[in-house]
This record gives sequence, structure tokens and C-alpha cells, in this order.
Amino acid sequence: MSQSFSQNQARRNRQKKLWPQKWSLKTKAIVWALSISVLPVFAIGIATYFYGINLSTKQIPQVKLERAKSSTETEALQRQLSLLLTGMGVTAILAGAIAVLVTNRAISRVSNIAATSNDIKNRLRPDSEFTQTFIANEDELVMLERNISLFTELLSVLVQDKEAEADYSQLLTKITRWVRESFNEEDVLKTTSEEIRKALSIDRVAIFCFNSNCNGTFIVESVAPGLPKILGVTVSDPGFEVGYIEKYRNGCTRAIDNIYQADLSDGDIELLKQFAVKSNLVAPIFKGKQLFGLLIAHQCSRLRFWQQSEIDLFAQIAMQVEFALDYAKLLEQVDTKADKAQLFIEITRSIRESLNEEDVLKTTVEEVRKILSTDRVLVYSFNANWSGTVIAESVIPGYPKVLRSEIQDPCFGQGYVEKYQSGRVAITNNIYQAGLADCHISLLESFGVKANLVAPILKDEQLFGLLIAHQCSRPRDWQQPEIDLFAQIAMQVGFALDHARLLQRIEAEGMQSQLLADTIGSIRQSLNEEDVLKTTVEEVRKVLSTDRVMVYSFNANWSGTVIAESVVLTYPKILRAEIEDPCFGQGYVEEYQSGRVLAINNIYEVGLADCHIKLLESFGVKANLVAPILKDEQLFGLLIAHQCSRPRDWKQSEIDLFAQIAMQVGFALDHARLLQRIEAEAMRSQLLVDITRRIRQSLEEEDVLKTTVEEVRKALSTDRVLVYSFYANWFGIIIAESVVPGYPKVLRSKIHDSCFTQGYIEKYQSGRVVAINNIHKSSLADCHIKLLESFAVKANLVAPIIKDEQLFGLLIAHQCSGPRDWQQPEIDLFTQIAMQVGFTLDHARLLQAYQATEANST
Repeated sequence: MSQSFSQNQARRNRQKKLWPQKWSLKTKAIVWALSISVLPVFAIGIATYFYGINLSTKQIPQVKLERAKSSTETEALQRQLSLLLTGMGVTAILAGAIAVLVTNRAISRVSNIAATSNDIKNRLRPDSEFTQTFIANEDELVMLERNISLFTELLSVLVQDKEAEADYSQLLTKITRWVRESFNEEDVLKTTSEEIRKALSIDRVAIFCFNSNCNGTFIVESVAPGLPKILGVTVSDPGFEVGYIEKYRNGCTRAIDNIYQADLSDGDIELLKQFAVKSNLVAPIFKGKQLFGLLIAHQCSRLRFWQQSEIDLFAQIAMQVEFALDYAKLLEQVDTKADKAQLFIEITRSIRESLNEEDVLKTTVEEVRKILSTDRVLVYSFNANWSGTVIAESVIPGYPKVLRSEIQDPCFGQGYVEKYQSGRVAITNNIYQAGLADCHISLLESFGVKANLVAPILKDEQLFGLLIAHQCSRPRDWQQPEIDLFAQIAMQVGFALDHARLLQRIEAEGMQSQLLADTIGSIRQSLNEEDVLKTTVEEVRKVLSTDRVMVYSFNANWSGTVIAESVVLTYPKILRAEIEDPCFGQGYVEEYQSGRVLAINNIYEVGLADCHIKLLESFGVKANLVAPILKDEQLFGLLIAHQCSRPRDWKQSEIDLFAQIAMQVGFALDHARLLQRIEAEAMRSQLLVDITRRIRQSLEEEDVLKTTVEEVRKALSTDRVLVYSFYANWFGIIIAESVVPGYPKVLRSKIHDSCFTQGYIEKYQSGRVVAINNIHKSSLADCHIKLLESFAVKANLVAPIIKDEQLFGLLIAHQCSGPRDWQQPEIDLFTQIAMQVGFTLDHARLLQAYQATEANST
């Protein structure tokens, strides 16, 4: 950059030294031509004329003395001299004309070449120092000389620019890779500032993040040692020139070589001087098509004349940051959606493992602060007059602790109580831009708060307090998944407090506490869904001493099936009964989804619809108790207790116990599902390893295929597994089979499948796997269904076997006893085994070829 500046200065000096000439090349050439051609003629003619006159003057006295000649001869001599003078003039004119003509022809080529060079020069550098010089002197040779000099210089600069562009292109690639390797917003911004500052030798690189109304904060900084730091500085009035913020929104990049010569406002200059800035470079950063902030480079040690290549590189890096931020946001959204349910379950489990109120609250604030990565989380408990106390807190070091602080918020009125009682969640991204009252802002400032999130905690259906998250380091744009998770956790805290209160009361009552613990323990010891439900109905029926307890599972249309039941012998069994309750509408679904528990002491005294009463009567029910079972945060079914012998006055302790057990059933089902998935994945991996090892122990193609069908049939517990091998015309033969007794054997059957077209071949060649749960509901052609029916097939699974990169055949599993809903882990395992069969066949062929070669050589 300094070299380019020196070159510019040198050119300005040369321009001052240029000597202005008044005559053009054409004028000078004509003058010289005339001088060379005409002046000698004039000189000789004039000399001859004067010599003749002088001679004539000297001879006249002799003529007079001798009187040998007459006056007529004298006059003749004078006429001859005049004629000589006239001829000399004509000759001079002709010589001059010829010289001018020849000169014009010679100069015209030079002029054309000079004009052409000047056109090229004007295209390359229209503002060149030589333009004004040529306009002043119109000297083609001077212009041609200067243009050639300029072309030489431009060629050198062009070579340097190309080298710089190559370096910057490589640099952009490296920085882009570093930025894209960062998987969250903070890492993206930090990596960007660090790498740009090192790569371009800049004193400071910072990122300015907009809040609103063009205000903002410097959220990231990389600065050379010895310079003031700008990180965390909030600029309330950046003082953008009129319209310049719009230019940033349109993608404009701004380079300022000298802040004192850039028409900046006094306020901006003072701000830049405060941080020792002499030159700066600014490029906009977008996030989700909105102006997120500015990427800013500060040169503080000296002035810096930004090169266009640097400006372009800076703008491109800012654009890459935009892509990286969008990518990071997408990753965060994907991770949030994938992890939200698991996080909720884990936090809820941690909270619910706490058996008293203090532990519940302490666990809550610790877990929520970690999950949200926020500066402080607290629980604020209300007194009777709506003042309150901070009864639990988790805060990072460096910020004030407020645990046990008694707070009298004069702005908290009855209107807020009603809103929070109704489930209101307050979201404040910036306390100064949220329209809060001054008293409220002062209260938050005393805790160092810049943004907060507030959700109600309901205990015994009353507003117990508030779960509050504080961001103290800076304002924060709370994301909707964070808000939803926060609100759900606050709700679970209320349930946990109810649960803790219930446990405490049950413990006080003695026997019932132990019953609850034993029941929950028995349920949680069950490791699969069927055992969980079976244990639940048995234990609950014993605890409540009721006639029947069952679990009713919903279908998609909100009808359902009794999937677990424990009933005394004298009443009808309804296990596996499919029940269509015409009275169960969407309104009930929403209520149960929200945790509604229904206690009916006498079915005839609560205003039930006739259809509902008839349904209950068919089961011999006089009183019942219903609580929802939530699985994966969705309404899975209902835990129902029936009193058939008589109406029953359900006690509140029984209702609470029943509700808690239903909730624990949901947790146990989630846990069992998770265990089953983990076990299934582990078993699938082990099965694949075991089957692959057994297959690879076979060194002959026939043994490989025989082992494959045997092992796969056992692993999938299916009725038949076979290998179908293709002929050249895509007909084929079954070359291996394993089938349970009672179903037809099809080994060595030659199959002419007219439905198998070239299109299927290409699909299987590309790795297509077909899973058919029911052949009669799969839109298969009639000819194909008939073929499958001849083998007694109800469902099948088909995967290609690739040998030597060609379609060798198909690995096929048949379910003959009935349709089968193939699970994805089964399909994945089947596909991987088919692939391993192909690899093993390739291996066996290579081994046979090697053994044959060894045998021939011996």
C-alpha cells in the first residue's frame, strides 16, 4: 500500500516538471520542412541576384568609357536578373509545397498511432496526468512517449494487482473456511475479527451490532496491544449521515482514508478520536435479510489509503459472515428442535427428582441458567401484598447476588397479577426500549439487568411467584424456542412444587407417602412400555383399593383401545376393547393435554351426556377417576380408575396421588422408549457385526448366501428370507432360502416376473430398498400380487445385492403370517446386510481367483 502511495506521489511530481510546448508536432514539422527546403533556394537566389546587381554596377562605368555597348544591353542584363529572381521564388514555393506534402504524409501515421494510444490510455486511466498535458500542447510525439511510459507503468501495476488478487483470493478462501468451521454465532464473529485483523495487518477489527433505531453495541473486538478497547461500548446515537444507514442496508461498503477529510459529523469524529482511529473501513453484515450490524476495521497507528482489492476483500468477508450467521442460525434451530424435547425431559426429571420445595427451586435456577446461557436466573416469591422475596438464585461471577432480597415493586399492580395468573410470559429484549415505567427500569438497573424473561409459577392453581432470567452483559433477542422452553419449565416448576407439597403431605400422613414412592418405584423399574403399563394398573388398583384400573390409549381420531387393565374377578374384563366415545371432542383433548384430572363420585349426578353414561354402564362403572398420560409432551392416553361396586367420594389426597402417578407413567414411558431405542440401536449394531462376521467366514458363494438367509431370518424373526439371482434377461432363480416350517419352499424356483422392468433395474442398481407392509395396500400390479400370493406373502422387504458393481440379485424377506409394519431400524439393518453380502461375494471371488493363480503357478 505504501509503495502505491509513493508511486502516486512520484507521478504528481513528474506532472509538475512537464515543460509545456506551444507548437504541435505538425506545426513544428512543417516549419522545419519549409526551413530546410525553401530557405536554401531563397538564399542562393538572393545571393545570385545581388551578385549580378553588384557586377552590373561595376561594369557600367567601363561600358560608358569604352562606349562598346549600348544602353539596350544594360537593360537586357537587368531583365535577366529579375527573371532569375522570379524563378528562384517559384522554385522555393514548389520546394516548400513538396516538403509540406511529404511531411503531412509522414506525420499522419504518427498522429494516428498517437491517437490510438491516447484512446487506449483514456480507457485504462481517463484521469491520467498526461491528459491535460496533451490538451495543452497537442504534441503527438510527447503524447506517444508519455503513453508508452504510462502503459509500462500500468502493466507493472496490473501484474502487482493480479498477484494481490491471487493472494486475497487465497486469503478469502482461508478466512471463509475458518468462519464456516464455527458452529455458533459467537464463534463466527470472534473468528472473523481475529483472522481479518491478522491477515490485513489492521490495528482493530470490531463488530457493531444494531439494537433498534440504529443504536447498538460493539459485541466483538480484536485489537492490537496498546490501543483502547471498544468491546461492550454501547453507542446510543451513532450519528449516521443522512441516508447512509440506507446505503448500508443496500450493501454499501464505506472506506475512509482520513477521518478529518470525510465530511463526518463532529460527534462521529470525537467518538473515533476517543479510540485513536485515523482511518476506517465499514461493511454491512446481514442476518436473515435484515441489517444485523457492521464489520469495522480501524487503522490507528497512521493514515491508511485503502486499496480497492482490500475493500472488495473486506466486503466479501462480511458477506461470508452473513452466510455463516444464517448457517449457524439454521444449525441452532435444528439443534433446538431436536434437543428441546430431550432438554425439557431432562430438566423436568432433574426438578422432579427434588423432593422438597427448596431443592426444586435450587435445581430449577441452576439448570435453566445453564440451558439458556444467561447471566442470572431467580425465583421471586410473592407475599400477600404482592411484594416479594428472591428465594432461589443462580448467577455467574461478576454480577450482584440478590438472593433473599425483599423487593417492593411499586409498578406491580393487580393488572399484572391477573395477566401472570392467566399464564402471561413477559419478554424484554432491551429494558430501555420496552416502554417500561421509570420505577421498573430503576429496579432492574440496580440488578445490572439489560434484558429479561419472566414466566409465572402456579402452585395449587394460584400465582406463587415468577421464574425470571436476567441478561446483564448486553441486551438479548430472546428466541421463540427459548421462550417456549422457559414457559414450560415454569409450568413444570409449579407441578413440581405441587408434587413436593403432595409428597410432604403424604409423608406427614405416613402410609400414603410410602405407597406413592413404592408405586413410582415399581413403575420405574419396568424397562419397556408393556411392563410399565401392566405394573401401573396393578399397583394403582392396590393403592386405591378400587375395582378396575386401566390405561386407555388414543388413536389418531381420538377413539382408542384399552391396552392395560387390572380388574377384580367379579367385573367384566375390557382389555383390548376398542372404544369409540362419541362425546370425547377436541375440547376434552386440549383440557387433558393441559393436565386436567376428572373425578366423578357418581356418574348419575354430574350431568354426563346419555351416550357417556351408557358407555360407562356397559363396563359396570358407578364412579371413576381420570388423569392424562403425556408421552413426548403429547396426549398418549388416559389412566382411569373405575369404582363398580358403588359410587365413591374420591378424596383430594387420592386424586393428587392418581394425577402424580399418571404423570410418572408418562415419564416412565418416555424413559422406556429411550431405553428401547438405545437398546435397539445397540442390538442392531451388534447384530450387523455378528451377521457380517458369520457371512465372511464363508469362502464359497453358496455358503455365503446360505449363511445370509439363515442369519437374517433369525435376526428379523420373519417367515422367509431368500436370495433371488438375475439372469442376463433380468429373469431369475431363487438360489438360497430359509423358511419356517408350514410355508411353501421356493428354493430353485425360476421366476419370470413380467412386472420387473428396466426402470426397476436402474432403481435397484442405485440402491433402492422396498418395504411393503401389506401387499394388498401397496398399489402393486395384479401380476406382482399374484406372484407374491403364490408364495403366501403378506408383507415383504427387498434390498439389492451388488456384486462387482453390478446388480447380482435381491435379498428378500417375506412375512407370510400377516401384514407387518417394518420398522426403520429393521430396514436399515436389512439394507446393510445386503450390502455386506455383495462385498463378501466380491471377496470370495477374488480369493478364488488368487487360489487358482497360486495353484497354476505351482
